[in-house]
This record gives sequence, structure tokens and C-alpha cells, in this order.
Amino acid sequence: MIAIAIDDEPIALDIVAAHASKVPFIELKAQFTNAFEAITYLQQYKVDLIFLDIKMPDISGIEFLKALSKPPMVIFTTAYSEHAVQSFELDAVDYLLKPFSLSRFLKACNKAKELFDLRNQAPESKADFIFIKDGYEQIKVLYNDIFYIEASGNYTQFHLSNGKLLSSRITINELVDLLPNKQFIRTHRAFIIAKNKISKYDRSQVWIGEQIIPIGTTYSDCLQVL
Repeated sequence: MIAIAIDDEPIALDIVAAHASKVPFIELKAQFTNAFEAITYLQQYKVDLIFLDIKMPDISGIEFLKALSKPPMVIFTTAYSEHAVQSFELDAVDYLLKPFSLSRFLKACNKAKELFDLRNQAPESKADFIFIKDGYEQIKVLYNDIFYIEASGNYTQFHLSNGKLLSSRITINELVDLLPNKQFIRTHRAFIIAKNKISKYDRSQVWIGEQIIPIGTTYSDCLQVL
């Protein structure tokens, strides 16, 4: 994976670079103490992952991430813990609290690698399945077995023809990009449903068998594509 690091403290960048050099699947291409120079770099080169400090002059890491139209994966690095919740609301891969160890850094990188591999499964190909991380295992889930998917706290719950699968490794937002839109549709910030499992619907809700799924205000036009 191609990565860059952004931090206004050169010593912090040196630590990230030293740790990254020990992770075989991370290639740290550039380091920036100026966030605006990093934006220029991102406009010119493909980047898969950013190690991003939060407390920076001129623009915070949170503001920086929000300014990107199509942001890469992000691992926040910071000496402050108060932004942890907000960082995960922005779908950050992980949140490293300085000073962090090599083992903690490696754990964050492994999470990014798992997500990177998921995103590169080519959902519009002839594949009819997706692999979902469950503990230390990758579970093969057939598209046709999925009834609906629900965001449940810090987990994503797959409601399947043969039971349920709970994963903390992937979010609803990530699944929107991974699942083929010919087969699945998002009806609510917390729900993705299989089109072929819909039994009926109206303007505010969808029935998957006896299960009622809400249609959120933001997604009111979702069923026009059926």
C-alpha cells in the first residue's frame, strides 16, 4: 500500500517512517509538515493510506480529512484522546495515541491492509461473494444469502439466509462501495438491503419478509432504481 504521513512535528514523522519501514506491505512515499503541501501531492499521486496528525497549525487533521472529496484510508496519530469518537465517525481505520509502540502501529496497519484487500475484491466482476472478517477468520458470504445488513453500534450485522454474522472490521459506508449496486441498495444510514429479497415497500419502509426496514429521509429516492 502506498502511504504518506502528515504531522507538523518532524520527530513524529521520523517515528512513523521508522515504524513503516518495518511493515512489509507499507511503502511510505512522502512525509509532510505542511498539510497544504500534502493536498497538492494527493492531487497528483495515488495514495492508499495517510498517517495523519490531528493537532496541526492552520488546519486540523479532522478538517483536512473533511476537505478531501475522495479521501484515502486514514490512521490518525495524536497526543490527545478527545477526538477519538469523531475520528471513527469519519471512518478512520484507527486512532494511534502518541507515543505508540511498533506493535500498536502494526495492528493499525494490519487493519488498513484488511480493508484495502476488501476494497479491491472487484465487486462488479463475476464474483458472487464477499469475504468478511470475523475474529481471525475470513468468512465467505454469498451475495444471494444476504437479506439485509444493519449497522449496530460499533458492529455491522449481516442478516443471512443461514443466520447472522457480526463484524467490527467493516462499516456500512465501506460496504456501499464493495457490494454490487445492481443487487443491493442503501435505504437508511444504518441499513443496506438485497433488492431481490424485497417483498413490498411504501414511501417510508421496506419489507424483507416480515422484517420492516426504514427508509431514511436522505434515501427517500432509493427505490426509484428498482
